[in-house]
Formats: sequence, structure tokens, C-alpha cells
Amino acid sequence: MTDFAQIPMQCVGPAKISGPVVAGEFELPLATFESPLWPSVNRGARVSMNCAGGIKCTVIDDRMSRSVLFEAADSVAAFQALEKIRAGFPTLGKIVEGTSRFARLIDLHSQIAGNLLFLRFEFTTGDAAGHNMVTQASEALMNHILEYNPELKYESISGNYCSDKKATAVNGILGRGKYVVAEITVPEKICNRYLKTAPAKIVQLNIRKNLIGTILAGGLRSANAHYANMLLAFYLATGQDAANIVEGSQGITMAEEREGDLWFSVTLPNIIVGTVGNGKDLPFVAENMRKLDCVAAREPGENSRRLACICAAAVLCGELSLLAAQTNPGELMAAHRKLERNA
Repeated sequence: MTDFAQIPMQCVGPAKISGPVVAGEFELPLATFESPLWPSVNRGARVSMNCAGGIKCTVIDDRMSRSVLFEAADSVAAFQALEKIRAGFPTLGKIVEGTSRFARLIDLHSQIAGNLLFLRFEFTTGDAAGHNMVTQASEALMNHILEYNPELKYESISGNYCSDKKATAVNGILGRGKYVVAEITVPEKICNRYLKTAPAKIVQLNIRKNLIGTILAGGLRSANAHYANMLLAFYLATGQDAANIVEGSQGITMAEEREGDLWFSVTLPNIIVGTVGNGKDLPFVAENMRKLDCVAAREPGENSRRLACICAAAVLCGELSLLAAQTNPGELMAAHRKLERNA
């Protein structure tokens, strides 16, 4: 028997999105208990509808990782085994292809600590987020490596060098999930009309709050106001593994004043989403995927990259709206009082 935790969900927008992967106007599904998030993201979406090109989204990279852990007698044995494993990389790729129609091994990274050998395998996984796919492939790789390297011992199928659902530096450096940049140019008059602020004020606040404030707080590869809010709401509405907002929310907001207008961007190196897999068969998820046009017959990986771009656009809408609100004394709390306490 399966019970369900019901979370309020609304579709806001539409938002105008453009780019190599996806273009059009999309309503953004968000499931959240934080009711002010809907009108906030909706305000950002309204801004996008009044800007030439709307929100431009670019997928920079796409991969899923799993790290495994071996034990050797000492560091010399670990290094010698690593050299053999690297030399046999083409064979490892063939083993992965035997585990899945879609998994493909694209890179290998390593770390040696004492007598421990950490290997980080990186894969493409089609339209799946790929958690189970890469674990299954990594298991087959471990079995092969242990067979041809008897000096190694199995330690764990996951060695935390992945790094799954943890705030680390390695994911931003090497990549895990979809690396997406979303950007928009907001004319000054649109900024004044819909965001009730000036481009210069948003630029200044982004520097002082998101950059300097995060440095003072000791943030890890992160400089943003609240990516996690939009990511969680979007992940829940589209059947994703919500715990991946931990690494997903490690992103950077940038803002510049360009000839009086506002150029604004969000960089998200670790959006982990899929359009197939566990949770996607739930009726509300399937309907949201259909509305977002992420279920059509396309080349493997295209639908999930489309979804990642739409997710990044939702993050931009909410980030822009919140920063605009915080340039005005009292606006943020007034919105929460009106939308939450009164309700």
C-alpha cells in the first residue's frame, strides 16, 4: 500500500524561453507549501514575456557520475592498478554498453588516499536522470576491475567522490547532471514597471548579498538567493528525486547593467532531472510533462535537456523576482503576510 503526501501545486506563467534546445512559451508547474513562491515566479515569467527572446537557455554539459571505492595493500599497488585501469578505458566502455541501451561511459577521474583508490565514472544516460543506470553500470565495472586486478579489494559501490546529494566542489568542477545557463535582458522600463525597481539596484544587491554575503557565510561554489525554492517545487511537480536540490542549488547569479538595461543570468551546473524513470508514471507528473512538451519522440537525452532548460528558466524567474523585492524595504515580508498569514 502506498499513501501520498499531498503538496499544493500550481502552474504559473507562461514564461518565454528560447535557445538551441527548447523554444516557446511554457507554464511552469511548481509544487510547494511556500505559497508566495507562485506569484513571485509568475512575476519573473511575466517579465520574460515582455523581453525580446525571453529567457535564453543553453545546456553546457550533460553527464551523471558514480564513484566506486577499492582497497589496495598500499599506495604503490593502488597507483599501479589505476594505470592498468586507465589503459583499459575502451574495454570499460564496452562493458557499460552491455548493461543498458542508453548508458555510455564518457570519462574517468580518480583520487588515491593512502591505500584507497577512488574512481569516478561519468556517463550519459539518455532521458533518465540516471541514478540506477550508473550504479548498475558501475557495479559491472567493479566486477571487471576486480577480476583483472586481484591486488584490489572491494570497499564500496559509492565512495562519495560522485558526489550524490551533498554540497561539494567536485560536481561543479567535473559536472553532474545538466549544466545549464539561463539569461535574460530586461529593458529598464520593464524592470521599473513589473519589478518595481531599477537595474542598478539589482546589480548592486546581487554583488553585496549573493557574492559578498555568501563569501562571508563560507558558501561552497554557490552565490544565489534561493535556487533551492524553485528547484524543489519544480522537481516535485515533475517527479524528480527531490534530494538532488542539495547539489542543484549550488549555482551562481550574475547581474550587469548594460546601456541602462538589466542583464541577468543564473548558472546551474548540477540540474539532475529526467523525463523517464521512477515517478514519471504518476498521472499529475505525466500531465505536467505533456504540457511541457517533454514526452515527444526525440533523440535520447533531448527531452531531459529540454526539461532542464525549463527548470533553469523557472529558477531565473524566481531569483529575479526575489532580488527585485529585496531592493524595496518591507516588500518581502508584506508579501508573506498577505499570502501566508492571511490564508
